Amino acid sequence: MYRGKSSDETLIEMNRTAWSGGEENNGFHANSDKETLQLENAESMLSVVSECSSAVSVCSSHSSVNVCEQCERENTEPQQHLTSFKGIWRKRALFLKYRSRVDKQQQSKDSVYFRDGVRRIDFVLSYIDDKDGEKKQDRRKVFEANLVAAGLELETEDKSESEDGKTYFLKIHVPWEVLATYADVLKIKVPFKTNDIPDKKDVPMSWLCTPYRLPEHVMQPEPDYFTATFDKSKIDFFLIEDKETFFPPSTRNRIVYYILSRCQYSKEDKDKKGIKRLLNNGTYIAAFPLHDSRYWTRSRDANCDSERYALYKYWARFSRFYKEQPLNLIRKYYGEKIGIYFAWLGFYTEMLSYAAVVGLLCFIYGVASFDENIWSKEICNETIGGQIVMCPLCDKKCGYWKLNTTCSSSWQSYLFDNTATVFFAIFMGIWVTLFLEFWKRRQARLEYEWDLVDMEEEQQQLQLRPEYEIKCTHRRRNRVTQEMEPYLPLTSKCARSVLSGATVLFWMCLIIASIIGVIAYRLAVFAAFASIMKDSPTNKLDVVGSLITPQFATSVTASCINFVIIMVLNFLYERVAIKITDMEVPKTHVEYENKLTVKMFLFQFVNYYSSCFYVAFFKGKFVGYPGDYAYMFGKWRNEECEPGGCLIELTTQLVIVMVGKQVWGNIQEALVPWLCNWWVSRNARNHPESLYSRWEQDHDLQTFGQLGLFYEYLEMVIQFGFITLFVASFPLAPLLALMNNILEVRVDAWKFTTQFRRPVAAKAHSIGAWDEILNMIAVFSVVTNAFIVSFTSDMIPRLVYKYAYYQGAEGSMEGYINSSLAVFNITDFKPENRPDDSENPDWFFSSNITTCRYRDYRNPPGHEKPYIHSMQFWHILAAKLAFIIIMEHVVFVVKFFVAWLIPDVPSDVKARIKRERYLIQEYLHNYELEKLKIQLSQNGPNIEQCTCPTTAATPVKLEVLSDCLT
Repeated sequence: MYRGKSSDETLIEMNRTAWSGGEENNGFHANSDKETLQLENAESMLSVVSECSSAVSVCSSHSSVNVCEQCERENTEPQQHLTSFKGIWRKRALFLKYRSRVDKQQQSKDSVYFRDGVRRIDFVLSYIDDKDGEKKQDRRKVFEANLVAAGLELETEDKSESEDGKTYFLKIHVPWEVLATYADVLKIKVPFKTNDIPDKKDVPMSWLCTPYRLPEHVMQPEPDYFTATFDKSKIDFFLIEDKETFFPPSTRNRIVYYILSRCQYSKEDKDKKGIKRLLNNGTYIAAFPLHDSRYWTRSRDANCDSERYALYKYWARFSRFYKEQPLNLIRKYYGEKIGIYFAWLGFYTEMLSYAAVVGLLCFIYGVASFDENIWSKEICNETIGGQIVMCPLCDKKCGYWKLNTTCSSSWQSYLFDNTATVFFAIFMGIWVTLFLEFWKRRQARLEYEWDLVDMEEEQQQLQLRPEYEIKCTHRRRNRVTQEMEPYLPLTSKCARSVLSGATVLFWMCLIIASIIGVIAYRLAVFAAFASIMKDSPTNKLDVVGSLITPQFATSVTASCINFVIIMVLNFLYERVAIKITDMEVPKTHVEYENKLTVKMFLFQFVNYYSSCFYVAFFKGKFVGYPGDYAYMFGKWRNEECEPGGCLIELTTQLVIVMVGKQVWGNIQEALVPWLCNWWVSRNARNHPESLYSRWEQDHDLQTFGQLGLFYEYLEMVIQFGFITLFVASFPLAPLLALMNNILEVRVDAWKFTTQFRRPVAAKAHSIGAWDEILNMIAVFSVVTNAFIVSFTSDMIPRLVYKYAYYQGAEGSMEGYINSSLAVFNITDFKPENRPDDSENPDWFFSSNITTCRYRDYRNPPGHEKPYIHSMQFWHILAAKLAFIIIMEHVVFVVKFFVAWLIPDVPSDVKARIKRERYLIQEYLHNYELEKLKIQLSQNGPNIEQCTCPTTAATPVKLEVLSDCLT
């Protein structure tokens, strides 16, 4: 284990030439010291100088411990030497000079290598040596000793060399022997032969995509190989040119983290192990792999690839929003799990562009066909809508009103409620299927290209979560491995599952209760808004006066309140979901993520969509009629839809919740990490690389948690639900989602590249449980859109009137408004429903009005069965149910046909997979034959006397930390 260099290993020459800045060290000019005078904190310097004095002629150089030559010549203590300078600034300058001067043989502090410049830093642990931290010191001592026993090489940076003067950094290097051992354990695929299958010919007209392409060296950083599972006993079977670069950094840090998560830190208790527990109890404060350079410039170390800089330059900058993503480079740098997320996000965004174009065309059709909107013209006409008196919308506080007051909302509703609505709902049902089927093909291609085809699911299942091993004290024999393993008794598992399910159910009920509260708010304040706004000055405004109605004010305020409740409950439930998932003690990481995914999505589904479901399927459906209104809790009268329908209110609700969530999500994802990083590194972010080391720079960044990618998926899946479940009410929803996702790709890329520490690489061959959730939403969306067209929009009642009830020769919409409004005799009002005289407008008293109209299909007063649903109501209901059945069957038949027509795996990928499997068998067979021939030739005639070839060297014995070795 390396603990820094002793004081007699190096000397810093503090002569006049060096002080004048006439010499270069490690690629940095000495005049960089002038910059540091403005960057270091005086108090921090004095504390380190005091530490230098107590150490007796030892002071810090940022890379090693050194003795000041002038102190040594004069036989004086460093404190005496430093106090010869007058003033705090000169002391500070001297300390910075000590720190910035390093040996000529040393590389830059921005390097990702050990002090020898040869061994790569694969992982970094940081800790602070507390005054009362004896237990922590003992844990670290045992833990690091076990890491050494496992074959890892360590090197420590003393706290005096850190920017804050109190943080130790433990650098970890994994040598080849350990890499080979754990590559075998984890079944990592490596190349054994160059791919000999010719690529497809260029796609015709491919030059049209040239502006969107990235340079070839960025898109394909590695040659194409056939790969096979690594076998340590067959080293010479694989294409190994350089052992130091054979495994990419992402694979190296994954192997190190695998060891760290299973390494013991207690001699007495073998169950006490894992870096996660050490981070939780404060033994270490951070554990992370290093970025390979600063994101805005290449590393000065020629051995560093500067892939982070390439990702920032070609991927994370917002000016590159129209460019394709360098998925191979993302996968190489961050690992397959993050790579598959960005591949899915990019593909989803690409497919959204088609839906956005069709939705925009439907909206344009609504604008272009404005003149054909006969029913809105009738509403706005003074002789038709201006003469129709409508019944009060609430008890006592709402007066009679004329139909033409809803003129503006009727025109707005037509923009989204027209003939194109039906077409777009059917199109989106088919689009969802195409998106999911084409994604399967894209995912299959990535699985092959990224060596994930034969990813061992059983192997993953055998890699238990360290938390599971610690909490499960019972042991039983595994039927597959025949090894004793921890397990959770069935009674305990059932009890935990029941408690978890009850907690989720309670929170879902809490959401429903909050939605009911919002509905109660809508019912309670509508009367107040109606009373306040009848003589409001806003009614006289030229443009927006007609838009500000009691219905509009109620809808907007309720939507905003609902959005705030959604965000608050979401914030609280996230923590509850993690707690109860931890309580269930899932066996593997895959099981943990799946359990959490189900809990979070069920909650989010109810949380985000419940208000939209209320407006779409419940509002205005159970209101009764003026003589017999329905009441909520016997107190508040249920809401009615405007004569133009509830569709425009559903659109308002959808826009507020969807756009509000997207804006809040982008602020939370981008602004919060940036502010945190700015605050942490505000004093050090401009330091030259000779002072601000690579591990310190990354230490100041934000941590990308284990569930960080989970929240990214959740955000996009919730958005996917908005644009599929309710898209019939708002054809522009895919366009808004497209614009958000174009920004989302670059925000996520910028966040990963600049604001977060490098995540530990992880493998994933698909998007996991999210795939099933997307399929569920896709099927459910067909049903919801069919019901929205039938029951929320007025499309079916208009078609029934046009083709069945219009009295003219040709089908027309003239007289539709009069036909869709029932008649009620004012004298039949109950006293508790009758409006106060003070609430009625002046025109009501100046004319002889005996009836009012309301939105329904009922028999008029004087009929033998007054106020009973008319035959037209039943005809319309039958048409609505028939439309739902027809639309669902048409869309589902097309969906199944498209799914059957499009194979999940492309034919060329199937051929490559078969070719690779064939070559693996052939090459392994030939390899074994060659080994046998060599063995026979070495043994000669004395075959019986020798059973195995002699080895030149004794293999290194390592303590292998593995839950999947038999």
